[in-house]
Amino acid sequence: MQPSFNSAVQYTITKENIHSVANELLQQLKPYKVWAFYAAMGSGKTTFIHALCDVMGVEDAVGSPTFSIINEYKAADGSIVYHLDLYRINDEEEAIQAGVEDVLYSGDLCLVEWPEKTPDLFPADTVQLSIDVVDSTTRRITVKVPS
Repeated sequence: MQPSFNSAVQYTITKENIHSVANELLQQLKPYKVWAFYAAMGSGKTTFIHALCDVMGVEDAVGSPTFSIINEYKAADGSIVYHLDLYRINDEEEAIQAGVEDVLYSGDLCLVEWPEKTPDLFPADTVQLSIDVVDSTTRRITVKVPS
């Protein structure tokens, strides 16, 4: 069953405001532990996740876990942040074997790229974030929060 969503909120992201938008979303979406990022290749998913990690005080190197599938970071407050990249996952069984389901239901913040690869594994209260390219320096992020 697909979750229903409240109306979407949009933000315009540039190099100059990416950290302030990341901070605002972290404050507004604090109750939600799974954030699913929908966007085309090269549109800025990893860049925005990097900004989120910067704002949370992650000191680890933040990069796309394309081959490892799951990266684990520690935020400045000691909390765990998972960064998942499901691009190379073939099906849900492979995702389960890789530990994706365990991480999604861990209660820790999970930032997920390519969630459309395993849509049925996600909790009902997953936030959907869609990133669209406006031009070479601007992105639009649309946030849908489950109702």
